[in-house]
Amino acid sequence: MTKKFAIFGNPVIHSKSPQMQNAGLKHINFDGIYEKHHLENGNEIKEIFLKNNYKGANITVPHKEFAYENADDVRGIAKEIKAVNTYILEKGKVIAYNTDAPGFLKAIESFGTIKNVLLLGAGGTAKAIALALKSKNIKVTVLNRSENKLDFFKENTINCFSWENFKPEIYDLVVNSTSAGLKDEYLPAPKEMLENIFKNASFAFDCIYGKITPFLALASENDCKIKDGEDMLLYQGVLAFELFTNTKADNSVVEMMRKGLKEE
Repeated sequence: MTKKFAIFGNPVIHSKSPQMQNAGLKHINFDGIYEKHHLENGNEIKEIFLKNNYKGANITVPHKEFAYENADDVRGIAKEIKAVNTYILEKGKVIAYNTDAPGFLKAIESFGTIKNVLLLGAGGTAKAIALALKSKNIKVTVLNRSENKLDFFKENTINCFSWENFKPEIYDLVVNSTSAGLKDEYLPAPKEMLENIFKNASFAFDCIYGKITPFLALASENDCKIKDGEDMLLYQGVLAFELFTNTKADNSVVEMMRKGLKEE
């Protein structure tokens, strides 16, 4: 019987996860289908996951924290992040993981040695990235528009600021984890502030994939080497794929999934 998988999000129309995951499933002759599932109310995620008889799912914005709250069991670094991006059905229970954290670390390997990172945003993705960096003893500072979302980072002894009280340092890498630039031409922080930061930075990474966002364009103008979120999406997807199929993805699977990701 064909196993069903999905990605939950709002919006979800733009997601390339189905073509990436389906390419991997086809490559290993796995009897499965992966689809998009638009979800308005994040609190219904577990109920809808079970009702649709999904065997596994990915979760994207804005439902990662809801997915954490609703899971039966949370495993690995997701317990600390308190946000999840992967569900697996195991013996009738909904098991949750976070593959964003290791996916991000793999994606920035191409930059070489990174010692000091500025992370813009304070949502589920930012939590995953901040704890992933911390686990590798890389210094990370979180910058968010408002103060009220910073409690998580304070509790985890991670430097954090709102725009009001920010005191910049020199950073190797600047990361945008916000949705600024996804469907608009906004920057994730005031232009002057970003320009001052980019002047002393070497690299800029945007979790948004498939386009040069205003954030990456500004970084490039200031001589930073830039990278979009494609590799992060790919590697978190490969880790989720391994959980979905209970197999190890070799290089041929990874390349097929990358190819799937690039299809229009």
